[in-house]
Amino acid sequence: MKYQFTVLIEKDEDGFYVAEVPELKSCYAQAKTLEEVLKRIKEVVELCIEEQGLPEIQKQFVGLHQVEVEISDNV
Repeated sequence: MKYQFTVLIEKDEDGFYVAEVPELKSCYAQAKTLEEVLKRIKEVVELCIEEQGLPEIQKQFVGLHQVEVEISDNV
């Protein structure tokens, strides 16, 4: 049976791609290329499911937004 999971990918300050699956606890991977991080996160998802089982409720991805906030210098 096949399942789909949302994968969030960011690029860190060192240039590595960091992937996370929010539905699974501690499900992260990193790599120098996007291709490699996608390969690694699939492997990590399989390991997380073996360890944790499938999540009871699969969430449906709706969208991703960035917001801008102004922070005072006093913080």
